[in-house]
Amino acid sequence: MSVTSEASTSWKGSLFEGSGEIALESSNQGPFRVDWKARSEGSTSVTTPEELIAAAHSSCFSMALSHALTENGTPPETVETTASVTFIPGTGITGSHLNVNAVVPGLSAEDFARIANEAKAGCPVSAALAGIEITLEATLG
Repeated sequence: MSVTSEASTSWKGSLFEGSGEIALESSNQGPFRVDWKARSEGSTSVTTPEELIAAAHSSCFSMALSHALTENGTPPETVETTASVTFIPGTGITGSHLNVNAVVPGLSAEDFARIANEAKAGCPVSAALAGIEITLEATLG
């Protein structure tokens, strides 16, 4: 069975002067504002496509890692992941850096690094982002 998720954007105006609102199908939050200034200069109050990609990547990787650790016989107590997606105006999205810290009783740092790298490669969002560099910093807490 396939699952389709939706988000919608309503945009008004030109790229540089305009702005939009993003609605997530599942969310009672928002709408989320989006505009070029935030995308090209950064913002803590307006979202960007890259922030949404980062949310997708961090959540997908956390699920993939949790599953891989459980399959290894070492289920995690916690998995905390931050994805940092880089955008360069005129170039595009250039990379996603995953920074994960997990508490996994009974697992060596070497095995954790191996399993985290396998999860990075097996994460469906990582596969969708195959055109950019994906890096990983994994810490066992």
